[in-house]
Amino acid sequence: MTKNIAVLVSGGGTNLQALLDAQARSELVNGRITAVLSSSPEAYALERAKKAGVAAYVLPQNRLDTRSLMVELVDLLHRLDIHLVVMAGFMTIVTEELFQAYPNAVINVHPSLIPSFCGKGCYGLHVHEKALAYGVKVSGATVHFVTEECDAGPIILQKAVEVLPGDTPEVLQRRIMEQCEWKLLPQAVSLFCQGRLQVKGRIVRILDPVEK
Repeated sequence: MTKNIAVLVSGGGTNLQALLDAQARSELVNGRITAVLSSSPEAYALERAKKAGVAAYVLPQNRLDTRSLMVELVDLLHRLDIHLVVMAGFMTIVTEELFQAYPNAVINVHPSLIPSFCGKGCYGLHVHEKALAYGVKVSGATVHFVTEECDAGPIILQKAVEVLPGDTPEVLQRRIMEQCEWKLLPQAVSLFCQGRLQVKGRIVRILDPVEK
């Protein structure tokens, strides 16, 4: 059965574009992006969805408290018959209503090698600023299941890149997006849709196709 995917966005939507491109190459095996939901009506990600012919929705964040927003979000996801929720630069706090409705079915990509440079305040360029200030020799990206604790859910995939002399936060950010995020996220989505992710506690096992 093909699994319907909703992508949650807030800004430019580069990770959404990576998913749309992977879908166009038939790389999201057993999966199909059927909805893009934005926390902002100004998000360029909405234009990306329109160009790809994917239905887009704007969440009424300004008039709802967080829990009310989550209830409305879950209701919409159910009405759209969504099986997997992907957070791709979604800058709104999510709460237990979403996780209870979609246990081990909400994934996020974070621009560091968790558990380094993650948690409260670690988003966007701040992550790369912290990595460079600490003097790490490698950084990268992590795709993980989302839980109530920020950036602390079971890890699905990780990929590292070298931190080079003279890197700025912007340069490092771009390298990690191109070499890690845009590759890992479609891969993780495809594995989920194929039923090849087995979660036991904190450990995510990737099953061989014959093990499903």
